[in-house]
Amino acid sequence: MGKSNQSVTSDFTLMRLFSHSGPHLALFSLVAIIFTMGLLGNAILLFLIHTNSRLHTPMYFLLSQLSLLDVGFPLVTIPKMAADFPKEESSISFGGCAAQMFFLMLLGVSEGVLLSLMSYDRYVAVCHPLRYPMLMRRQVCLLMVGTSWLSGVLVASIQTSITLHFPYCASRAVDHFFCELPALLKLSCADTSMYELALSISGVLILLLPLSLIATSYSHVLGAVLRMHSAEARHKAFTTCSSHITVVGLFYGAAVFMYMVPGAYHSPQQDNMVSLFYSLVTPTFNPLIYSLRNQEVRVALVKVLGRTGFRSKRRPHGRC
Repeated sequence: MGKSNQSVTSDFTLMRLFSHSGPHLALFSLVAIIFTMGLLGNAILLFLIHTNSRLHTPMYFLLSQLSLLDVGFPLVTIPKMAADFPKEESSISFGGCAAQMFFLMLLGVSEGVLLSLMSYDRYVAVCHPLRYPMLMRRQVCLLMVGTSWLSGVLVASIQTSITLHFPYCASRAVDHFFCELPALLKLSCADTSMYELALSISGVLILLLPLSLIATSYSHVLGAVLRMHSAEARHKAFTTCSSHITVVGLFYGAAVFMYMVPGAYHSPQQDNMVSLFYSLVTPTFNPLIYSLRNQEVRVALVKVLGRTGFRSKRRPHGRC
């Protein structure tokens, strides 16, 4: 009982990614810049989708949910890391650690499911364009979004509650810059081997099921694109699908490395770099990928910038 109480009342110590040396200060500044760019990029994309009527389509509705998830990912980890940067030691309470773990799993699973459902949207758009308004009507889109968020909540609730049930009575130094489930399990003084096995199996299923849907959808899309006679139609289909494939590759590449490659084949330092990539770099790249490769988003952004510039020119010089 004393061990269990200790696990609830004691703080965990997190690994520091950056010291106060010159090169590390430069890296920390780079992380801060990427963090700010990611938040701004996703906020701008959300604003464009909400305000531009031409973007009120199923694809952009799903993309807005992806941007919402990408806003949450860095907010769970980076502000805590930045707040602890001036300190000698980075610590986190048991409750804070539980919250980090829960929200990261919620966002990660939700994004994985959402990306797989977005591939179905592209499949319908390319392979069944005449039936697209019916197959991707508003109720279906809401069901897709609800399924992705509910999947995240369900998996995060189960895995967080089980993980926190174990006693943590040995070293409290987490070999990671935030509370991630595999790193936390290493600190338990109970036998977690069976749970780790179940976790690996569930992780493979959680990754492989969405990936199989993505692979099936895009195999049909590829067949349909190759059968198109119009070069313009092929280019349009390729452009809209390639943006999604790029985002899928970034997200699932990091996820497969973390949860499907056995821990013996990667070090804690590699885990930290990959975690930093999927929790910070990928959410920053996603809005850039969709805006740079998507003409409709670029046109909407130019219109907003044009209206802003026009209003500033018309403002009388004598007024504030």
